[in-house]
Amino acid sequence: MEAWVRFNGQSPAKERLLRAAQYACTLIGYTLQRNGASAELLSGLKQLEGHLSLGRKLFRLGNSVEALEAAKRAIHLSDLVLRFCITVSHLNRAMYFACDNILWAGKCGLSPKVDQNKWSERSFRYYLFSLLMNLSRDLYELKLLMEAETRGKNPSAKLSEENGGVSRGPSSPRHPVAPQIRLLIRIFRNNPPLLLDLLKNTCDLFIPLDKLGLYKTNPGFVGFCGLTSSILSILTLVHPWLKLKP
Repeated sequence: MEAWVRFNGQSPAKERLLRAAQYACTLIGYTLQRNGASAELLSGLKQLEGHLSLGRKLFRLGNSVEALEAAKRAIHLSDLVLRFCITVSHLNRAMYFACDNILWAGKCGLSPKVDQNKWSERSFRYYLFSLLMNLSRDLYELKLLMEAETRGKNPSAKLSEENGGVSRGPSSPRHPVAPQIRLLIRIFRNNPPLLLDLLKNTCDLFIPLDKLGLYKTNPGFVGFCGLTSSILSILTLVHPWLKLKP
């Protein structure tokens, strides 16, 4: 209960709940359409999805400043790769939120002359760049952990892996990929924040790819990815230790 009260008191938490509801509407609408639901029901879901999207944009007003502050903090990281990936990601997030704020003003009627298609495309482009940096950071951290795990093994095990995972002993594995899979499972089991961040960013990646026409899927798949990543984000807010740091 205490975790929920803490979660409910955060603006990002409310935005994540709206996001989850928005993509749930997308997924449900696509499923109902495939099953021949009435046009009136589909129209109602579409309107609800639009209202949830507009509400999310309201909660994100001013997030550009937070993203810029996060970029200023990240630029002091000692690791060069992490410094580059995290700083560039936050800068792209700042631009993404700025475009999103302009879209909000256009959709609310405060600035009716806003070209919503143009600013939506810009918004998703910055979002895509931010996600690519996040995924690069995840893969880099995974690489460091794999190297650390490999260095911690005994010399005979390392020699076996260097020879393609095949040793001359009678108990050598037939499939050289198996040790790598076991290594990944062990790393992810010991580092849940990295696993959650990698899954979340991978799910989110399909959203701008679809919206920009770079990898077209369907609304159902986009809704599923958005809902999954939203739930994972909510988990990191309810349990802060699950959030990848720095």
